[in-house]
Amino acid sequence: MFGRKSSPAPDESPATPVDAHDPTSPKGRPTPSRREAEQARKQRLTIPKDPKEAKKASRDREREERARRRAGMMAGDPRYLPARDQGAGKAFTRDFVDSRVTLAEYFIFVAIGVLLLGFIRNPAVQSLVSLAFFAFTAIIAIDTVILLFTLNRRAKAAFPDPADRKGITLYAALRTLQMRRLRLPPPRVRRGGRPIEKG
Repeated sequence: MFGRKSSPAPDESPATPVDAHDPTSPKGRPTPSRREAEQARKQRLTIPKDPKEAKKASRDREREERARRRAGMMAGDPRYLPARDQGAGKAFTRDFVDSRVTLAEYFIFVAIGVLLLGFIRNPAVQSLVSLAFFAFTAIIAIDTVILLFTLNRRAKAAFPDPADRKGITLYAALRTLQMRRLRLPPPRVRRGGRPIEKG
């Protein structure tokens, strides 16, 4: 009872502190998932120590990210669309415009033709060209007004909430001025409204 204290048993000795920052330590932090470990490994491998090389690697990563986003947008993935193209109302507007033949998309060709014919120093030809240009512009304006009127009427039926239709009129007008093959995001429907099959 009053004898000397017995020495502590081997299993009662103070535990050796575990280094929580040691990647080889089996304890002290949650075991990272396989994905996290792979990302950490790639990050260590892809970030050079040399500042110039690190800057070049950063530019390469940004270029790859832009290419990935563009590929996603060209594929029609909503996650990669710019803010101005997002929303069900904007998708509805794109499909409506792309399903129609609009005269406005040919305006650039008419303007180039008028510019070239303007070099002809013949008053009769210039008068005829000017008259034809103004007539075509008026027809484009009428065609666009009809398109926008029809679009808004159908959009109200499809989207009763005005917030879902915000900005679609200007959005449609700008899209009609673009050549069909140059429109971004690319058309999802053919002329007439049939979906474009992904090949």
